[in-house]
Amino acid sequence: MNPRDLVKIAHFLATVGVASRLGRPRQADLRRAVSALYYALFHALAHCGADTLAGAGRRGHNHLRWQQIYRSLEHRQARNRLNNRTELQKFPLAMQRFARLFVDLQALRHAADYSPAATFDRPAVTQLVAEAEQHIIGLENAASVDRRDFAIYVLFRDR
Repeated sequence: MNPRDLVKIAHFLATVGVASRLGRPRQADLRRAVSALYYALFHALAHCGADTLAGAGRRGHNHLRWQQIYRSLEHRQARNRLNNRTELQKFPLAMQRFARLFVDLQALRHAADYSPAATFDRPAVTQLVAEAEQHIIGLENAASVDRRDFAIYVLFRDR
């Protein structure tokens, strides 16, 4: 799953997908956009872990290990780890920002997917699209040692 494709889908739903209709955007489009943005960050984090711990090559012998690491990311554990501001201060600012947006988007995704009372507006969702894209790029461009340490921190519990 390409995280940037999910951001493009969210952008389409929040802008182009609703712009052709008169009036206010459908809540369903905005809700799906919020959900897609959360999953974009989730898959960016899964890529970070798999690429830094198993190597970016997804062929041959390494493919099974890459996939195992990719699939080991858990939503709740990721949220809990990324919500620990004290530990996150040990990471570069770009990763701290990614972590904050991940936690915020997970809460928004839950509201979008499960709360009948939740409403979203186009400007707020398009702002989230821009932030998600920026923070995914920040994570991808971080130093490899920082990406590796971040992946280890998120994927593995302290014992």
